[in-house]
Amino acid sequence: MAAAVAGKGSARRLLRVPPGWYCSSCQGTRSVASPSSARVRQAFLQFFKERHGHQVVPSAPVRPRGDPGLLFVNAGMNQFKPIFLGSADPRSELASYRRVVNSQKCVRAGGKHNDLEDVGRDVYHHTFFEMLGNWSFGDYFKEEACSMAWELLTQVYEIPKDRLYVTYFGGDASLSLSADEESREIWLSLGVPPSHVLPFQLKDNFWEMGDTGPCGPCTEIHYDHVGRGRNAAALVNQGNPEVVEIWNLVFMQYSREADGSLQQLPEHHVDTGMGLERLMTILQNKRSNYDTDLFTPLLDAIHKGCGGPSYRGLVGEADPGSVDMAYRVVADHVRTLSVCIADGVYPGMSGAELVLRQILRRAVRFCSEVLHAPPGFLASLVPVVVEILLQRVCSLIAHEDAFLSSLLRGRHIINRTLQQMEHSKVFPVEVAWSLHSNLGFPLDLIGLMLKEKGVQLDVAALDHLAREDAEPQQEQRAGMHLDLHALAKLRQDGVPATDDSPKFAYELGQDGRYVFHPCQATVLMLYRDGSFQKEVGRGQQCGVLLDRTCFYGEQGGQAPDQGYMLHAAQQDMLFPVVSVQVSGGYVVHEVIVSETLKVGDQVQLFVDEAQRLACMTNHTATHLLNFALRQVLGDGTEQQGSHVTAEYLRFSTRQRGVLITLQIIQPSFLPSCPPLFQVYPDLVRVVSIGVPVERVLAAQSKDATSTSVELCCGTHLLQTGDVQDFTIVSERQLVKGISHIVAVTREQAKQAREAGQTLAKEVDSLTVRVKLGGTVIDEAQRLSKEVGQLTIIVDRTTIPQWQKRELQATLKTLQRTANTAVRKLEIRLAAEKADDLLAKYSNQPVIIDTIPVESPSVLMKVVNQLCDKVPGSSVMLLSPQASGQVFCACQVSKSSLPVFSAADWALAVCTQMGGKAGGSGVVARGSGTTSDLQGVLTAALEYAKSKL
Repeated sequence: MAAAVAGKGSARRLLRVPPGWYCSSCQGTRSVASPSSARVRQAFLQFFKERHGHQVVPSAPVRPRGDPGLLFVNAGMNQFKPIFLGSADPRSELASYRRVVNSQKCVRAGGKHNDLEDVGRDVYHHTFFEMLGNWSFGDYFKEEACSMAWELLTQVYEIPKDRLYVTYFGGDASLSLSADEESREIWLSLGVPPSHVLPFQLKDNFWEMGDTGPCGPCTEIHYDHVGRGRNAAALVNQGNPEVVEIWNLVFMQYSREADGSLQQLPEHHVDTGMGLERLMTILQNKRSNYDTDLFTPLLDAIHKGCGGPSYRGLVGEADPGSVDMAYRVVADHVRTLSVCIADGVYPGMSGAELVLRQILRRAVRFCSEVLHAPPGFLASLVPVVVEILLQRVCSLIAHEDAFLSSLLRGRHIINRTLQQMEHSKVFPVEVAWSLHSNLGFPLDLIGLMLKEKGVQLDVAALDHLAREDAEPQQEQRAGMHLDLHALAKLRQDGVPATDDSPKFAYELGQDGRYVFHPCQATVLMLYRDGSFQKEVGRGQQCGVLLDRTCFYGEQGGQAPDQGYMLHAAQQDMLFPVVSVQVSGGYVVHEVIVSETLKVGDQVQLFVDEAQRLACMTNHTATHLLNFALRQVLGDGTEQQGSHVTAEYLRFSTRQRGVLITLQIIQPSFLPSCPPLFQVYPDLVRVVSIGVPVERVLAAQSKDATSTSVELCCGTHLLQTGDVQDFTIVSERQLVKGISHIVAVTREQAKQAREAGQTLAKEVDSLTVRVKLGGTVIDEAQRLSKEVGQLTIIVDRTTIPQWQKRELQATLKTLQRTANTAVRKLEIRLAAEKADDLLAKYSNQPVIIDTIPVESPSVLMKVVNQLCDKVPGSSVMLLSPQASGQVFCACQVSKSSLPVFSAADWALAVCTQMGGKAGGSGVVARGSGTTSDLQGVLTAALEYAKSKL
């Protein structure tokens, strides 16, 4: 008994609260302080670290790393997926984990797990939340995991045992899976009564990572908010807010295969997750997450800043004007925005950035339209979330107040469209998509605004438009990646990870050229059609695993090497290497087998030297560009991503301002590069330019601030003078503050400069001719057309970006000048034609005739001038062309409206000629073809007489 009491006291000390503290939800007669969320979080981490030997690992950023299929980190297990998949590099720290614990920042918005539209409608959905979790990677399993969870909940947090219910997997006959009786017996042995241990089916108690991959049964712990001795077993997993799940323990022991079958994993893992927000409702005796100390300071700040009614926790029809819903939306969204921006995810135009932009605009809309908050209010809430992020997060959120004007315009468009819909209840999908693509309205926000007015959106049609818009942006990449079973098989068979250090084995020859040394290697495994083979025949494609390689596998934004292998015993056997991938420390060479290749064969490896050198050049240039941008734009400049190929480098950077032409006209690093400006890689792949790594890493060294120093796994030049030439050929901002730069080096840069010089001469020549001008319309129109054609050429040709901007500005001015010259000549010619007709028809009320002109615009100007000179007249002129087409233009006297309409007149005449027409009640134009021009003139006159 004494030992039990001592254990309980020790557990309570993890919370660092007075010994008299108990779970507030079960101590109705006690008036003691509830634990803060900070204490609860710390107690969780300390419990697993100090009492059960777990390593505390920091939360991963909410931007996923190495997982392109995921918009945000949405679960605690995301950063450990390489372990579950067996793809973790054996030399990495990740591969050394056995038992770990952390509190993970999670965002569930967009993608498969999307809670965005539910936030605010109830009192428990969030886009951002914290997931407390502990993991075992091939260490402990079910018994230890259940025991630890029960100990933490009942002894540390002192949650009453009779309030807790546990569920387990009850089996699935269709998959030949028996019930998880092992988990059931463990819970019973821990003292959970049989009436509180409940079996459930696949959908509730079998967890899967995806359509394929690791999976297994799970056991969940549920809490009854009511208690008072009742049995709430019937309410578990029924969606009842009184009985909620608080902790999920997943036992990964199977792998779901592509054919749907299940196989045992090489190692068993434990993955648990408990939401901090939901846990706090229990420990602080609340029914709503928004009533805990994680949200109440925000809700108080919203009330103080808006001056409206205070937050009451109402939902649905009980919440008039959706005021409380707005409180919850704004409080949730500003937390999400603050955390995401702090982790480097900024509102943008695609992917996670687009989702964050939707969250920001949803928050702005609720602030403005429901809470009637002043401009800039949303940003003022940031200090409540976290003071250290105030400046950056606040400025980015405050900038989005510009969306208010778009919100106003969009609301007007929606209201006008609704008025035109008459009795329809389905909003036009084209209008919705236009609001989204042109004004930046999040689609869910459009749906919400329409729902408030009782109108629906055709979601299927909208999805179709979204897919059509996204299709050109899709990039399909082929590769030969090893799955988790393949990696497990390799390790089980003792196949060592590939030694790829020879990829750095190159040097400068005496003639200044790079020498790439061939590499001797042994074939360890052949991988084809998802399995390992000892031999692959001629003409087939397979993955070749070697003991060592000089090929660079695709990683770090650098494209993979290409080249070939030679059979050591038969030098005429060449095997092309089309791509190289890295999986779990193994380098897989995608090879086209020209003759039979076997395990154990000796091969010689040769990289495509030109392709490798081009990648090296562009990669080193990328580092130099990054450094130069920081020097020019300041420390606020941050790299957002890069991609290096043999043809170009692409670099994305965030900066406070915009890059102006003078800043990109000539990168500052090129003139200062001496012929032997050295790059010093060392074993941990710190790449320093101009200063040895040892000096950079020395204590109190300031060298890192005066040169480019980056962690990098890529291949680089040995001297920056070998870049030879560099030019930025594209710089654009799809999102404010983020520049996407494309640059080329060496011969491509030289060609770009030469192309720019050639185009500059053409623009200069055209400028002289435009200034001289044409004396006749034909010549002026030809010059105008030339300007347009040269503009297209400049837009499409790869030339230095600074030069492109200058030429585009010059051509824009030239186009205005040329168009003005054409317009003046047309007006002069129209005046002459109008005078001739005036002499012929004097002051007749209807004038109908044919005249020879070469463009519809001149014809329209003749009509306009004639009507100006004969007020009260209605005029229609036709102009037959050599092609057989007939132009038509007309203007109706305003005194004849609305009986006589120009649009109707032109339509009637052009329809008779088998053509089309359009315009307004006063002026209209069209065209058609006819062999009976006189008949058309007669019909035009008869139509006019019938209306006058």
